[in-house]
Amino acid sequence: MRTIKLTLSYDGTDFRGWQIQAGQPTIQGTLVDVLRKLTAEHLTVHAAGRTDSGVHALGQVAHFKTHSALTAAEFQRACNALLPPSIRVVEALELGPDFHARWNAQAKTYHYRIFRGRVVPPFLHRYVLHYPFPLDLEAMSRAARLFEGEHDFTSFAASSGSEDDDRERTTTRLLFSSQLFSCASHVPPGFIPPQFACHPESAAAHEGSAFPSFSPVAPPSPTPDADLLIYSVRGRSFLRYMVRKLVGTLLDVGRGRLTPDDIPALFDLRDRSRSGPTVPPHGLFLVSVEYPEPWRL
Repeated sequence: MRTIKLTLSYDGTDFRGWQIQAGQPTIQGTLVDVLRKLTAEHLTVHAAGRTDSGVHALGQVAHFKTHSALTAAEFQRACNALLPPSIRVVEALELGPDFHARWNAQAKTYHYRIFRGRVVPPFLHRYVLHYPFPLDLEAMSRAARLFEGEHDFTSFAASSGSEDDDRERTTTRLLFSSQLFSCASHVPPGFIPPQFACHPESAAAHEGSAFPSFSPVAPPSPTPDADLLIYSVRGRSFLRYMVRKLVGTLLDVGRGRLTPDDIPALFDLRDRSRSGPTVPPHGLFLVSVEYPEPWRL
């Protein structure tokens, strides 16, 4: 049995999220259909995380196990020939049998994009939240940094849909970084500024694991005259709708409905009704997933 790792990029606009749903177009379902045609096997594809309906990915990671004799490169070419153009396999590798896209992930980075100009360019409207109104960017930037560290994020996540599950789930999460930056609106959705690149330097990780360190070249500051505001957050794992709820809270800070000083109290309240709204999904991108070490055959 061989393990194939896929790095995927996709436009989530026309899909009902990652996870297979009967009668609905999903990323996982579309990919599984293609792979089953290529292998004639009843295989399953596991992802690093389940993106919601309308959410995009630049670097989603998934894996599957197969008896097929196709090489990783052949899987990449064949998948891209059969998949719709809104889903691309940007890399395929054969790894050792212990690799698991979800359980071995050490960090994920998400970006949320907010367009602040008066008119959204037609080639951006599927990938940004349009908010052309005044915002206190300095207050938002200060509030964003307060999300960093280990906290109980109950106030910043949606219900699981089950009261029993809500009582039993762990809502403490570790965020390595939480920052705002801005750039020109003409940059493509996949743009990642150099200062947000992850460097494979050694670092002591949470619970003794090793993961690539996050070292911005310089602290980015959002500028009032830039059209595009991007919230970048990197963490070990995330609760349902957590990033979108964090963005909604930051917008409430920018609008003056909350202040940075309110953030610690929101953690203590553990009440999702007191934080900001859950912003729409189409501005959200899963940028990358990190693993503690190269996985070998």
